Amino acid sequence: MATSLAAQLAQVAANSRTSLNAKALKASHSKSLIWEPRVAAGQTFAELYQLCHEGFDELCHLDSRFANFGVSLFSEQSQEADRIQMNAEENAALDKRVVSFLHLVGGRLRLMPAIKAVEWLIRRFRIHEFNTATLITTFLPYHTIPAFVTLLSILPAKIPLEYRFLDPYIRSLTAPPRAAVVQQATNRPELLSAISQYTLESCRAKQEYPGLVSFWGGVMAEAVNGMLDKMRSGRRSIQLENDHTLLQQIGPVLSEAMVMKEVPGVQIASYMIVAILAAKGSLNDVALAAFMDQLVHGWTVDTYRPGLVCLCILAQHRSAKQVSSRVAKALIKVQDLVPTLVEIGREHRADKLANGLALAFIDRLSKKGDVRSLPAVNSLLLANLLQDKQIKVVYKAMLLAAHKVNDEVDEDGHIRKELGSSLVSLSQAGGDAGDVIRSAIEEIDFDIEELELKLGAAIRPKLAIEQGPDGAEEEKRAETASKQPSLDSTFQELAKLESSTDSCLSQEPGNLVNDLCTVFLSAAATESDLERFDAIPVLSRPLAASNSFYLSLYLRIWCGPFPTLAKVAALERVKSRLKESDCVNKDFQAIIPYCAVALGDPAKKVRRAAADLVAVLGSLLNASSEQPRLLWGAKDLYGKAGVPNGLDRDALKSLVHSVLIPCLEESVLHEDHIVAALVSALESSKGSSGKEAEKRHLSHSARLAILKFLCGHVTETPLLAVKLRLLRSLNQIRSISGTSRTDLLLPLLRSWAALNREEASGLAARDSVEEALVDKAVVDVVIANHAAGLETFFQLINDPKTAVRPTLVQAIFGRIVKMWSSMKSDTKFSTARAMFDITQTPQPGPVIAEAVELLRTVELTTDILLDFIDSLQDEVKLATEKPANKRRRVSTTEQSRSVGLQSTPELKTALNRTTFVLELVQDSDPAKHPELLPSLFTTLSDLHHLSTLIGSELGYLQNLVLSSLLAMMPAYKDNKALVIDASVGHGDILATCIQRSSSPAVINAALLLVANLARTAPDVVLQSVMPIFTFMGSSVLKQADDYSAHVVNQTIKEVIPPLIDTFRRRGRNVVASTKDLLASFVTAYEHIPSHRKHDLFISLVQNLGPEDFLFAVLAMFVDRYAASDNMISFTTQMMSSFSVEIQLQTLIKLLDLVSDIFKPKPALSSVLLGSDGTGEEDTQKVATKQLNLLPHLLANRRLKREITQLAARDDMETGKIRDLYATLLESILTLATTVKTKKALYNRCGDALSNLLNLLSIAEFIKSVEALLDRPNVGLRQKVLRALELRVDSEGTADPKSREALLAFLPQLTAVIRESDDMNYKHTAVTCVDKISEKYGKKDIDAVAAAAATIAGDHCLGQPSQSLRVMALLCLASLVDVLQDGVVPVLPVAIPKALAYLEQSLVGEEPNAELHNAAYAFMAALAQHIPYMITGTYLDRLLVCSNASAAAQLDDESNSNRTHCLQFLAKLVHPKVLYTALNQNWASAADRGFPAVAEYLQTLGMALDKHSKVVVAKNVPSLSSIFLSSMDLRRLVVSGQTKTPISPSELDEIETMIGDDALKMVYKLNDAAFRPIFSKLMEWAWTGLPKSDAQGRTLRLFAVYGFLSTFFGNLKSIVTSYASYVVESAVKVLSPTNNLADDDGAEKELWKRVLRALAQCFEHDQDGFWQAPAHFEAVAPVLVEQFLRAGSSSTTTVDNDNDNDGVIEDLIPAVVELAAAADSQEHHKELNAALLKHLRDGQAGVRLAVVRCQLALTSRLGEEWLQALPEMLPYISELQDDDDEVVERENRRWIVEIEEKLGESLDSMLQ
Repeated sequence: MATSLAAQLAQVAANSRTSLNAKALKASHSKSLIWEPRVAAGQTFAELYQLCHEGFDELCHLDSRFANFGVSLFSEQSQEADRIQMNAEENAALDKRVVSFLHLVGGRLRLMPAIKAVEWLIRRFRIHEFNTATLITTFLPYHTIPAFVTLLSILPAKIPLEYRFLDPYIRSLTAPPRAAVVQQATNRPELLSAISQYTLESCRAKQEYPGLVSFWGGVMAEAVNGMLDKMRSGRRSIQLENDHTLLQQIGPVLSEAMVMKEVPGVQIASYMIVAILAAKGSLNDVALAAFMDQLVHGWTVDTYRPGLVCLCILAQHRSAKQVSSRVAKALIKVQDLVPTLVEIGREHRADKLANGLALAFIDRLSKKGDVRSLPAVNSLLLANLLQDKQIKVVYKAMLLAAHKVNDEVDEDGHIRKELGSSLVSLSQAGGDAGDVIRSAIEEIDFDIEELELKLGAAIRPKLAIEQGPDGAEEEKRAETASKQPSLDSTFQELAKLESSTDSCLSQEPGNLVNDLCTVFLSAAATESDLERFDAIPVLSRPLAASNSFYLSLYLRIWCGPFPTLAKVAALERVKSRLKESDCVNKDFQAIIPYCAVALGDPAKKVRRAAADLVAVLGSLLNASSEQPRLLWGAKDLYGKAGVPNGLDRDALKSLVHSVLIPCLEESVLHEDHIVAALVSALESSKGSSGKEAEKRHLSHSARLAILKFLCGHVTETPLLAVKLRLLRSLNQIRSISGTSRTDLLLPLLRSWAALNREEASGLAARDSVEEALVDKAVVDVVIANHAAGLETFFQLINDPKTAVRPTLVQAIFGRIVKMWSSMKSDTKFSTARAMFDITQTPQPGPVIAEAVELLRTVELTTDILLDFIDSLQDEVKLATEKPANKRRRVSTTEQSRSVGLQSTPELKTALNRTTFVLELVQDSDPAKHPELLPSLFTTLSDLHHLSTLIGSELGYLQNLVLSSLLAMMPAYKDNKALVIDASVGHGDILATCIQRSSSPAVINAALLLVANLARTAPDVVLQSVMPIFTFMGSSVLKQADDYSAHVVNQTIKEVIPPLIDTFRRRGRNVVASTKDLLASFVTAYEHIPSHRKHDLFISLVQNLGPEDFLFAVLAMFVDRYAASDNMISFTTQMMSSFSVEIQLQTLIKLLDLVSDIFKPKPALSSVLLGSDGTGEEDTQKVATKQLNLLPHLLANRRLKREITQLAARDDMETGKIRDLYATLLESILTLATTVKTKKALYNRCGDALSNLLNLLSIAEFIKSVEALLDRPNVGLRQKVLRALELRVDSEGTADPKSREALLAFLPQLTAVIRESDDMNYKHTAVTCVDKISEKYGKKDIDAVAAAAATIAGDHCLGQPSQSLRVMALLCLASLVDVLQDGVVPVLPVAIPKALAYLEQSLVGEEPNAELHNAAYAFMAALAQHIPYMITGTYLDRLLVCSNASAAAQLDDESNSNRTHCLQFLAKLVHPKVLYTALNQNWASAADRGFPAVAEYLQTLGMALDKHSKVVVAKNVPSLSSIFLSSMDLRRLVVSGQTKTPISPSELDEIETMIGDDALKMVYKLNDAAFRPIFSKLMEWAWTGLPKSDAQGRTLRLFAVYGFLSTFFGNLKSIVTSYASYVVESAVKVLSPTNNLADDDGAEKELWKRVLRALAQCFEHDQDGFWQAPAHFEAVAPVLVEQFLRAGSSSTTTVDNDNDNDGVIEDLIPAVVELAAAADSQEHHKELNAALLKHLRDGQAGVRLAVVRCQLALTSRLGEEWLQALPEMLPYISELQDDDDEVVERENRRWIVEIEEKLGESLDSMLQ
C-alpha cells in the first residue's frame, strides 16, 4: 500500500507545475525568448513589464485590436498575477485571452515588439507550460527562423502528443524542416487537425494573416497528397473505405474553409486541396457534386476565378452530365464566364464543365424559361472548349428544348424567338464548331430553318393592319392585338386596305410595311397562306412592273433580319412575278444590288434562291428588245429619290452577264464569293489573260458606271445590311478612271455621322446588325491622301456630336491608322500635327484618347518627331519665362518657388506635352531617327531646368530621353556620316543628369549612354567622365539588381579604355591621373552587393589594364579597409583572376609603392595613399596596412599551383616568371632592410618572404636567384642566401628534385666560403651548407665531405670571426651526424680547434656562451657518432673544460649542451679511457667546487649504469681510486686543500651522490672483487693518515660511515658479514679514548653516523652474525656505556638536552636493534643487567635514557624481553619515587607498556 501511495505521489509531483524548490523556480523563471538564462534569472517582473510593455505599445500602434489586451494581459495588475494561485475558472478565462492574443500576434512574430509581448506572457503567465499547444501552433508557420529554435529551448519536458515529433529538434536545438512537419501531418491526423482548427479559429475571429493561410494551405495540400498515396489500395472496397475515412477527417474543415467569404486566401487554399482530392482520390459523383455546390455557395468576386479552375478539375473527374442547379445558377451570375473558361482551358481541361454547364443552362431554359443563359450556351458552343461529341450533344439538347418549350413556360414567345435565332445562327456559324453543328443537323435529318420559321410564326405579335390615323383606329388595333386574331381574320382585314404605291425602301416606310412583314412571316409557313398573302390588294401584285410597292416589300424582307425560309419565299415571289409577260420590257436593274446582297447571305437556301432570281433577270435582259426600257422604281424606289446612277444597257449587260451570272454557282457554294467577284470585275484586269478573261473584261466606262451605280444604292438604301454587304466589295475598290470611292460615298459617311447616338443604335437594332460594323464600313470609304475625306474626318473628330458615338470615333481613327502607310509625307505631317494638337486639348474625352493612341500606333517620320520636339522648347520657354518687371537675381529655391506660384498651369501643360512627345519618340524606334539626337540633348537640358523649377527630378522624362538617345547610338556607330558635335557639352549634361538624379533607372540609362558615347564619340564625354565615376560610387554601385550590374560593367568597359588612352597620349601618369576614379570604386566597395563585388572589380581592373592598375586597386583597398579577413579573401580572389605574370608584376609594384612611402619625397604613394612622408607614425601605419596584405597574397594556393605548372614547361615564359620572381625577392629583401628598425614592418616582410619562398620549388628557386648571387652587392647576396636558408628549412625531405638541386648547389656555397672575404656572407653560406647537409647530406657523401673540409679549414673555422666559428662548429656537428666515419679526415684539424675555442670561451669574466655551446655540440656529435676519435688527451682537455664550464655558472642552454655532451661521453667513450680520464680529472673537479664535482659524479653514475659487470670489474683499480679520492673530499675541503670552498650541506649532498655511485659499482661486482676494496676502504679510513692528523681521520671516517649506512641500508643481510671489518673501527670510535679530533661537533656527528651504521647492520642481520658471542660482546658493552653520554648535562631537567636527543635518536634504536639481532636469552640477560645498572646512576639524564631504552625494548621484544622482569621490578619500584619528574613519568609509561604486554597489573608485584 505504501509503495502504491508513493508512486501516486511521485506522479502527482511530476505533473504538477508548482514547486517549492527555489532552484527549480529560478530555472523556470529563466526561460526566455530574448535573454540568456543567466540574465533572465536575475530579472524582476517589474523590469520585465517595463521592457515588454514597450513592445506591446508598438503593437497597439500597428494594430488597434491589440489595445483590448491592455486592460488584462498587459495591465499593471498583471505583474501580480500568478496562475498557480488562480482557480480553474480564472485560469480558463485567462486561457481564452491568451489564445486570442496569440492568434492576433501570430502575423507579426518577425517583429521584435511582438516577441517582447509574447515574452511577457511566457515569463508572467507561463504560457509555454499552460498553453503549450497554442503557443507552438502560433510559432509553427515560422519554424525556420531562430525565434522558433529559441521557443523549442524553453518548452517543458512533456509537450502535447501532436507535437512529440519535435523532440529530436528540441534536444539538438535545430529548426525542424518543412518536410518533417508535412510528414507528421501526413501520418498523425491530430497535428493536421490542430493546425486546421487553429487556422479556422483565426479566420473566424478575423485574425488570420497571409503567412498562416499559406502555411496551412501548403501543409494541408502536401499532407492530403501524402495521405492519398498512403491509402491507395488495389482493392476497390478498401479504397472506397479509405476515401471515406479521409473525407471524414478533412471534409468538415474543407467545407467550412470553402465558405469563408471574408478570407479569400483560405478559400483558394481549400480549392487547391479539393482539386488534389479530386485528382488523386477515387471520389464518387455525389462527393464531387457536393464539393461543387459548396464551392459556388461560398465563392466571391475575389475567388471565383480560382473557383472556376477547381470546378473544371472536379467536373473533369465526374461523369459527363449536367451540373447541379445550384452550380448553374451561380455560374449564370459570373461576368465574362466564357472568356474566363477559355483562358482557363489553355492550362486545364474545361470541356466537361462547359458541357455540364451548357446542358444545365438548356435544362433551366426549357423548364424555368431562364433565357439569360442562352448567350452563354452559344458562346460555349463556339469557344472551342467542347469536344465534337459534346458539341453535338449540346446542340441536340437545344433542339429538344425548342420542341419542349410551350406557352406555360413562354407566355409571350420571347424565349422561343431567342432560341430559334440561336439555333439558326449556330447552324450558320463558321469554323470547326459550325461544321460539327451542321453535321449534327445532317445526322438527325432536321430542317432547322423550318423550326425557326415555326418558332418565329408562333412568337410574332399579331399586329392589326393600319386602317387610319385617328385615335379610334389605334385603340382598335390595340384591342385586336390583345385578342390575338387568327390569320384568316388578318387576311380579311388586309383585303379591306387599298393598294399602295409608295416604295417600301423609303427612309420612313411606315407601320404598314412592318405589319405586312409580320403577316408574311406568319403566312410563309404554308404555301396556301403564302399565296393568299401574295394576292392581297394592298400589295398591288398586278401592278408590280410599274408600281414599286410589291417588289420593294419582298426586297426588304430578303435583306432584312428574317428567317431563312421567309427570305427564300420572298425571293421566290419576286422570281415568279418577274417571269410574267408584263416584265419583259421593264428594266429591273434596281433589284440587282439586292440580289447581290442575297448572294452573300449566310444561308445556302437564300443564296440558291437569289441565284435563280439573277438567272431570271439575265433572261429578261436577253429577251428585251434593243429599244429603251422603262426603268422600274426610277422615281420613287427610295421615296423621293429614284434609282441612283442608272446603268445603260451595255453596262447592265456587263454587270449581269459578265459578273453575276458566271459566279452564281460559286456564290451558292460560298457566301463570300460574290464579294470577290465584284471586286475582281471592278478592278483593272491588266493581269488577266485568256479568252475567258477577255470576255469578262469590262471597259473603264462600264466599271465606272457599275461603281457609281452600286455606290448610289449604298448611299440611298435605308437597309443597313445592304450597305454593309455592298461596302464589303466597294471598300476594296480605290478608284476607277480618277473617280475614287470616297468621291462617291462621302455623302454616306456624312449622313451616317450626322445621326445621333440613339438614331444610329435604333437603326442597327432594327436591322439586327452591329453598329460598330456599320461605323467601320462607312469610314472605310475614305481612301488615303483624299483631301475631302480627311477633312471630313477632322470635322467629325472636332465635332462634339461625334464624341458621343465612341464606336464611330474609334472607326475613324482606326481608318486613319490603316491608311497611314499609304499617306504621302506632307499628308502624314499635317495629319500628325492635327492629331498632336487634338491631344493637347485640355478637356479629356474619347477623341483625345483615340488621337493619343493613333500617334502611338502609327510610324512617325523623323520630321514629325523633330517638329514635336522643337515645339517643346518653345513650350518650356513660355512656361519658365517670367514677366519683365519681375526679373531679378534669385536663388534656385526662390526661382523654383516663384515660377511655381505664377506659372503652375503652364508648367503642368509643358510637362504633359513633354511627357507625351518623349513617349512618342520612345515608341517610334529612336534608332531609326538619329537626327533627333541634338534636339533630345537640348530637351534633356531643359528638363534639368524644369526639375529645378518644380522641385522634382522628372526621372521618368529623363529616362525617356536617355533611353531614346541610347537607341540611337548604334546608328551613329555604324554610319560615319552622322557626327556628334563635341563642342556643345553633351557630356556635361549627362554628368549633371547623373549627379542630380536619385533614380536608379535614370542613372543607369545615363551611364549606358556615357558608355556608348565613349565608344562612338569619346571626345564628347571624356572631359566629364571623372565626376560621373565619382558619383557612381555613391549611387548605382549600391544597387543589387542585375540591370544595374550590366550598366556598370558597360560603363567600365566602354569609358575607361579610351580614357586611359587619352592619359597615355598626353604623357600623364595613368595611375595618378585615375586616382579619383579608383577612389570612387574603392569607397563604394562596402555598399556594393556582395554577389557583385568580385565581378565588378575584375571588370574594372581588366579595362584599366591589370599590369598597371591592379596594384593600385589593392593598395587603395587595404589603405581604406585594412587587411581584415574579408578584405584579404576578396583581394586574394581578385589577384587569382589574373595570370601569374600579372600577379608577380602587381606584387613588385606593390612593394615599390611601399618603398616609395619611406622616401623623403614620396611620389605615387602620396597620391594613392595620402602619405606625404612627414609624419613617422602615419607613414608606418600606412605601410603596415600594405605589408599586412602582402603575405596573404603570396600565400595564395592557386598562385603556387599555377607557378608550379609554368615551371614544369620550362620555356621562355618560365624564364620570364623566374626573372619576375627574382625581382620580387630582391624587392622584399630591400624593403626589409629599409624597415629593419621598425619591428612590426620587418616582421611583415619576414612573413612575406616566407610565403614567397614557398611559391617555387627549391630547384626553381635556385634557378631564379642565380642571377642575384652574381650581383656585386654582397648584402644582397647574403640576403638571398638567407632566403635560401629559410626555404631549405621549409622543404620536405621526400622530394628528390629538391634534394638534387640543393646538393648540386653545395659546391657553389663552398666556393663562397673559400673565396668571400665578407664574414657575414661566409656565415650565411655555412648556415646554408648546414641546413642542406642536415637534410640531404647522406645522399651525396662526397659533396658533403668536401664542404666539411672547407668548413674545418682556415677559410672558415680558422677565421677570427666568433660568429663564423660558432656557425662552423655547428655545421661540423651536423656534418658529423651526416658523414660519421667520413668526417674522420677532417677531425685532426677540427678537434684541436674546437677544444681550443672551448677553452677560450671559458676565459674571461663573461664566457662566450655561443662558442661554448657550438663546441660542445661538435664534441657531442663526435661522442655520439665516432666516440673512438675522442682519445685520452682530447678527453682530458674536454673534462677539464667541462669542470670549468660547470663552475662558470652559465645559462641553462649552455649547461644543457655540456651535460648532453657528457652523457654521450659517459655512455659511448671506451670505459677504460673514460674511467682513467675521470680518475685523472678528479682533482680538477674538486678544485672547481660543488657544481663540477656533482656533474663529475653524475657522469660517473651514468657510466656505471651503462657499463656491464665485466667492464666494471675490469676497471676496479680506477674506480676504487676514484671512490677513495672522492671520500677524502671532506678532509681536503676542511683542510683548505681545494681551490673552491664547498659548504657542509654541499658536502653532504656530494657524499650522498658518492654513496649512490659506489652502490652502482657494488651491484656490478662480486664478493671476491669487492671485499678487498671494502677491506682497503676501512683500513684507508683509519690508518691512511698519520696519527697526528686526528681531524683528518675523523673527517675520513665521517665520509666512510656515511657510505656504510647507505651500504648496509641498501644491501641489508647480503653484506652483514662485512661488519667484521667495521666492528673494530666502530668500537674505537665509540670508546672514550678514540684518539680522534677534539672538535666536539665533528666527533659527535661521527658518533651518530657510527651508531646509525651499526643500527642498519643490526636491523638486517638474518644470519645470526650478532648472536656470535665474539661479535656481541665486542659491541654490546660499548653501546651500553654510551648511555653515560646522556648525563653530560649539568641541569636536572633533561627534556631538551642535546645529548639526550642523540641518545634517544641514535643510541636507543641501535641497542634495540642489537637486542633484536642477538636473539638469545643470555645476551638479553647480559644486556638487561648492564642497562639496569645504569638505572641507579646519579645522573637523571642517564636514568631517563635507560628507562626510555627499556620502554623501547619492551615494546619491540615484548614477553621475550620481560623474562627478566623479576630483576627489573626493584628498579621499577625505585623509579616510581625518582627525584626527577620526567624519569618518574617515563617509568609509569614503561609500567603501562609492561602491563599491556603481560596482560596483568604490576601493582601487586611492586608493593
